[in-house]
Amino acid sequence: MIQKNNEQFGLMKMDPQPPNRPDNNRRPPRQPLRQPEGPQWSRVIRPLLIWIGLIVLALVLSQQFSPTRVKETLVTYDVFMSYLQAGKVESIVVEDTILRGKLTQDAVEKGTADIRLVLPPRISAETFETWRRDYKVQLQFKEGGPSIWSSLVYILPWILFIGIWIYFMRRMQGANNKGIFAFGKSKARMWTENQTRITFADVAGADEAKQELQEIIEFLREPEKFQRLGGKIPKGALLLGPPGTGKTLLAKAVAGEAGVPFFSMSGADFVEMFVGVGASRVRDLFDQGKRNAPCIIFIDELDAVGRHRGAGLGGGHDEREQTLNQLLVEMDGFDSNEGVILIAATNRPDVLDSALLRPGRFDRQIVVDRPDVRGREGILKVHTKKIPMSKHVNLNILAKGTPGFSGADLANMVNEAALLAARKNKESVEAVDFEEAKDKVMMGIERKSLLISDDEKRSTAYHEAGHVLVGKLTPESDPVHKVTIIPRGRALGATTTLPLDEKHNYSRTYCLAMMRQLLGGRAAEKLILNEMTTGAGDDIKRVTELARKMVCEWGMSEKLGPLTFGEKQEEIFLGREIAQHRDYSEETARLIDKEIRQLVETAAADVEAMLKKHIDLLHAIALALLEREMLDGEEIEKIMQGKKLPRSKKNNAAAKPARRKKSVKE
Repeated sequence: MIQKNNEQFGLMKMDPQPPNRPDNNRRPPRQPLRQPEGPQWSRVIRPLLIWIGLIVLALVLSQQFSPTRVKETLVTYDVFMSYLQAGKVESIVVEDTILRGKLTQDAVEKGTADIRLVLPPRISAETFETWRRDYKVQLQFKEGGPSIWSSLVYILPWILFIGIWIYFMRRMQGANNKGIFAFGKSKARMWTENQTRITFADVAGADEAKQELQEIIEFLREPEKFQRLGGKIPKGALLLGPPGTGKTLLAKAVAGEAGVPFFSMSGADFVEMFVGVGASRVRDLFDQGKRNAPCIIFIDELDAVGRHRGAGLGGGHDEREQTLNQLLVEMDGFDSNEGVILIAATNRPDVLDSALLRPGRFDRQIVVDRPDVRGREGILKVHTKKIPMSKHVNLNILAKGTPGFSGADLANMVNEAALLAARKNKESVEAVDFEEAKDKVMMGIERKSLLISDDEKRSTAYHEAGHVLVGKLTPESDPVHKVTIIPRGRALGATTTLPLDEKHNYSRTYCLAMMRQLLGGRAAEKLILNEMTTGAGDDIKRVTELARKMVCEWGMSEKLGPLTFGEKQEEIFLGREIAQHRDYSEETARLIDKEIRQLVETAAADVEAMLKKHIDLLHAIALALLEREMLDGEEIEKIMQGKKLPRSKKNNAAAKPARRKKSVKE
């Protein structure tokens, strides 16, 4: 299926979704290494075992080196009585059920230590009195207490239990707001001056947005300057614009320029599986902001939490609505948030709640649109600052050749050009590298390995030649920039056009010219090959969509007049335009279908007549495509003037089948 670049023909095209690529020319700030989440048993058990070992070692050493500690030998009752009867026991100390006997000096000198005896149950007070009287020993009775070892054995399980309980409670309460009791805490990250290196000098193509945000920073730095005349600091600024235009980059530049605490958070971080968590996180976020005022809070992708209320299905409670209500109260409620400015970014302002967009909450709505030619040149200068370029590279010409490109597209193109030059072992990036990178971004990567038969290649060549010829013969259409029959992406061929100037409004003549150019490929296939292929499927789809919008939305039909037909039913959580309301009669519906068909068929008849009249030029362009596989604007202009192009040494074999069939006409 042959597809065309959306930027050239599509008036009502969907905004492209470019990949969110970072600035390849600037090294991101170095972030601290993040530890893995969850309980780290090695980090917990190791210090615990060390402390237990130190306690046990201290107890052992205290027992070993205690001055009251003496060597004792545990003996039986019979051995003790033998010592006692031999007169070797000098004194006896009784402590609970333990009897300690201190031996006489002569007994100790023979290598015998003091003795210790566990008293048997039959020992009574009369027995002790008999020992004192008969054997002349000194008796002493002490009130015993628990030993340190027995106390330790008794207390240690409780210590371990309490320690484990405290550990798990700390884990649940959450260090770094990651515990199960901390899901109501805000996940906002605080940026400081040494964490970001992006400033307004790194942002180009959005001068008005930079000026508005610079003024907000000045509000925070010098509030007296603006309050002396009774002015109030704006409470919020909303960045609007298509994807890839630099909304988040502007927020990073604000963080680098503000000099005040900057909290960053995504709209998706508010909503969790637990009810009420989003509102709790909103409260905690603004509490942090109040404690660090003056400060800036940035919420990226605000549409994740700020969608219209009352659009849910089933009538149940919606967590997003509760979060949005809390956000509305925090931004402008009874509590004042002096010095806290909220900046948000979204590419879907149409789905935001009206209460969120009113003045007093988001006082400023800053549009960050696709850059114009001067903005694109400034963006290219920023991204090529650290790239060695050839002196023949003209960024002004490159900016003029990339209409409709966003900042992310331009950054991607510069990066691709640098990679292509490095792949070819060049010392600098040349103009041809930028041109090849631009084609890669606009049309996709070349698929030269795809095997295509000669018939398919010939059909593709005439299809693209039809687009080119109709575009050149229609004065109101955009000039053709390049055409190729090399497969790119999912397309077998592509024709790109570049407007002479920036267009923001389209006339009926321009729309009809685009319809003719889209239908040129199908008409060429039908005229030359007497066959219709699936390659024109995307062209027909876009022509039909354009004709329907001309009739139903833009009032460009003479019979139906300046009326709009078909009010859209927009369910926010099911996607836009899920249904279309019929606010017109069946007769009007038949008239709408008739007008759409008449627009398309008239354009197709004009194209067929145009190609029949200039069929020699159609053959010339197709044969040149078969020979060269790619033609630029200058080569196409030479063919239109009847000049011959020099023979291409490459692909000579591809031109031979086409020459044999050159005389095939209707």
